[in-house]
Amino acid sequence: MEVGKKLRRLRRSKGLSLEELAERAGLTKGFLSQIERDKTSPSVAALKAILDVLGEDIATFFKDMEVKEKNVFRKDERRALETNIPGVKIESPIPNLHYRELDPMIVFMDPGSEIEDESWDVEEAFGYVLKGTVKLMLNKSIYVLRKGDCFYIFPETTYKIKNDAKKEAEVLIVAY
Repeated sequence: MEVGKKLRRLRRSKGLSLEELAERAGLTKGFLSQIERDKTSPSVAALKAILDVLGEDIATFFKDMEVKEKNVFRKDERRALETNIPGVKIESPIPNLHYRELDPMIVFMDPGSEIEDESWDVEEAFGYVLKGTVKLMLNKSIYVLRKGDCFYIFPETTYKIKNDAKKEAEVLIVAY
C-alpha cells in the first residue's frame, strides 16, 4: 500500500481536512497534498508529526496485519463530521472503517446553504440526491437535480452545490 493513500484514508477517517492536518502537523497544505497523492515521500520527522496528529504510531501504521473490517453499518452507528459550512451537516455512514479508498458522506443542506469546491476537501466525487432539490454549478453550467438524480465531479472542476429550495436537501456523496 502506498504511504500517501494510507495517510489520506486515515486523515479522512479522523474527519480532518487537509488544511487542518497540515496546520496541526506544522506542514504546508501543498506538501501534505503531494504526500497524500504519493508525489513525494515524507521524511521520518514529517511522517511522525502527521501520525502524532492522527493519533497513530509509526509501528501500527506500517503493520501489514490483515484487519477484519466491518461490512454492515446501521443508521444509528452514523457519526457526525465536523464542518465549517453554514447550514450544512455531514454524517459518515461508515464510521471507524480504516484505510478506505472511498469516503461516503450523507450531506444535509438547509434551505439557502451551499457548498463550494474550496469550502471542503473533496476533489473527485459521485453524488446522488436522496431528498429535495439542489442546484449544481459545474464550471459555467447549471443543473437542477431532484431526488433520484445523480452527478459526478471530476478532479480540478470548479463546482458549487446549492439548496435554493424551501426544504432541506439530502445528498449522498462518495468522494475519492
